[in-house]
Amino acid sequence: MRKRVVSMWFPRLPSDRVLRAALQQTADDNHPFALIHHEKNTDRIYCLNHAAEAQGLHRGMGFSDARAYCPDLLSQPADRIADAKFLHSLARWSKRYCPWVGLDGTDGLVLNIAGSAHLFGGEAQMLDDMRHRLARAGVSGRIAAADTRGAAWALTHYGRAPTADITSLPVAALRLDAKSDTALQRLGLRRIRDLMALPRATLARRFGPDVVLRLDQAMGAQDEVISPLGEAPHYGVRLTLPDPIGLVADVMMGTERLLARLCDKLKEQDMGARQLQLTLRRVDQGAQQVELRLAAPMRDAARILSLFERGVNAVDAGYGIDQLRLEATQVERVLDAQVTSATAARPDGLEDLITRLGNRIGLDNIQRFLPADSHIPERSFQRVSAAYNTASGSWASPRPRPLHLFAPEPIAAVGSKPPAQFRWRRMALTTGRATGPERIAPEWWLPDDNWRSGLRDYWNVDTREGRRLWLFYTPQNPNWFVQGEFV
Repeated sequence: MRKRVVSMWFPRLPSDRVLRAALQQTADDNHPFALIHHEKNTDRIYCLNHAAEAQGLHRGMGFSDARAYCPDLLSQPADRIADAKFLHSLARWSKRYCPWVGLDGTDGLVLNIAGSAHLFGGEAQMLDDMRHRLARAGVSGRIAAADTRGAAWALTHYGRAPTADITSLPVAALRLDAKSDTALQRLGLRRIRDLMALPRATLARRFGPDVVLRLDQAMGAQDEVISPLGEAPHYGVRLTLPDPIGLVADVMMGTERLLARLCDKLKEQDMGARQLQLTLRRVDQGAQQVELRLAAPMRDAARILSLFERGVNAVDAGYGIDQLRLEATQVERVLDAQVTSATAARPDGLEDLITRLGNRIGLDNIQRFLPADSHIPERSFQRVSAAYNTASGSWASPRPRPLHLFAPEPIAAVGSKPPAQFRWRRMALTTGRATGPERIAPEWWLPDDNWRSGLRDYWNVDTREGRRLWLFYTPQNPNWFVQGEFV
């Protein structure tokens, strides 16, 4: 069977992805738009639409220069991960034409349509259908078919017509690197036909074997493998019952069987479940769902099973349940860590407790404190979600810090030494012992109105009434404040 290869090139894939979502809210596709990414200490254009190119903008251009040329330019930060996901979705869509679809870089696809073109009325009709569907979806792309992958790629990237003669195309159409392309251009070898006229031995000796290999791949003398895109693993299992069940114990037993199979799949891929969904289908075709969000990626069936009990108890079985389906809707990679005498295994009880509480009040509402790299008291810690952040770092400090920290509260006092007597929160306090000062300078690179007064001299003050307070004095603007209390 004659081999035929289709090359799809999406020159504006990132901007098309963003504009497709924007067009659902506005029909204005003629406004200049560009995606920006940070490169070499400056923001540059990563991708742009036709309207932006018409204004004289181009890829790699500095964003400040682009705004000078086009003041009404709309922009967004680039997201390469989202672009890769969008390209994978296009690859799945392309499988409607043939089962052999592979990625071609970060902005293209390659299809082996041998034996499938007749299903669409011929090759020309198939390519027209591809172009029509892409245009209707708002994706700009170039499509060409040839006997080899190299020839198809050359036609999509450099050919003015899908059926042009590739020997008349520039040598860059052979997928050469910039160095080889420049060397060939300097010697006057500008077209592929110019390379074909040279002896192969001279070509290989002068420019290396890669140039000869690319030429042979484009002309069909050297075969090139098309690696198909593998199917993403699906983490879902199902159990169909011969007779309906309704007891909680029976449902938990079925869930246990499904969990064992699902955890085996997760272990094969070194993955752990973050979110699980148990669907219980009733005999009346209704369905009940139990969703479980885990505080850590897990693949231990015994641990996960006990966490399902509360949700299963709340299920209305109706006239009975005849099918159970369990799916891991969110997974994360989990690598097995070796446990030695120096590193103990992490306790699982805390994660299970966070999971139980999180499924009642929400995982994001359970937070923990982590140390932050800052000498400013207000910035020396951060509150994060306990489910998605592990306890790490050290709370060690060269000076003691109060357990209760609050916004600075002014007190009436004069001088640079702690006052012998002062009033705070309607209490009359007498200083028994004062330790300090500890001078803390503001972080000048961060705008913070609370530190506009400049330096702070902190004192640990033990009062005779039993209060242990953290006071500071601002020498540049003489005032006293209370900011914390020791326990």
